[in-house]
Amino acid sequence: MSTTTTEKPLDSRTNTLTSSGTTPGVGSRERRNPKRSGAGRTPGPSRRAAPAWRARLRGSYAILAFILLWEFAPLLGSPAFQVFLPRFHEVALAWWELLVSGQLWEHFAASFARSIVGFAIATAAGIALGLLIGWYRALYETLNPLLEVFRNTAALALLPVFVLLLGIGELSKVTIVVYAAFFPVLLNTAAGVKTVDPLLIRAGMTLGLNRYQLFTQVVLPASVPTIFTGIRIAGSSAILVLVAAEMVGAKSGLGFLITSSQNSFLIPQMYAGVLTISLLGLIVNSALVALERRVSRWNTTL
Repeated sequence: MSTTTTEKPLDSRTNTLTSSGTTPGVGSRERRNPKRSGAGRTPGPSRRAAPAWRARLRGSYAILAFILLWEFAPLLGSPAFQVFLPRFHEVALAWWELLVSGQLWEHFAASFARSIVGFAIATAAGIALGLLIGWYRALYETLNPLLEVFRNTAALALLPVFVLLLGIGELSKVTIVVYAAFFPVLLNTAAGVKTVDPLLIRAGMTLGLNRYQLFTQVVLPASVPTIFTGIRIAGSSAILVLVAAEMVGAKSGLGFLITSSQNSFLIPQMYAGVLTISLLGLIVNSALVALERRVSRWNTTL
């Protein structure tokens, strides 16, 4: 007599796998408790700020390597070579002595004031004229040949002209800073206006914006990154040209400090002046980058 046994059907919830290779029970628990699985969790501010801190830390490695190279490379040369290229700690000590005595601050303040005044005038004039040139095509075609002539004339080549016409006082130094910083701002502003995405302009016209609203609400905000690129270039140009002008004829300033230290054979003080110029350029560039991020918060690439 044969006996038949009936098998119970397998529970599909426990004996089948989903297409992803996980048991449905586990997946359902993760869906019911997203906090446990980590789903839907957004990174906090500390996680978003971590890449920026890592980038800054990696950037400091190169600076540290440069300082170590400067400290130990002179030891490979002769004693005469070490006189003309002192070690980093000797330059740092000379820089501190100049700072404590007040001489460094006096020269730094003189150069900073000249560069800021000239840079501010050049930025205001360059942005204003650049917006007009970029917006009005006829004005661009009229002024572009003349602007190209002056743009390709080096500012230092005109330094004797400025000295002859304006003297060796403050006016000639501020004027050459204005000349050197004006054209980067002007050309980048005009380029920023002319290269605005045509789709943005068409979208503004479709929304019924008039010409003034289209310029102020569409063209000008879209040109901000390019304008700030020119401003940053102008900032570095202003400092470099000013230092060269101070080396020729001045009684104060970082350029004067470098040349006077060289003539007096105070080599560590000379390098201290060069370091101070680098710090001044770094301060100006960092301030402009912070201002750019504040003005163009909508730009996620900054």
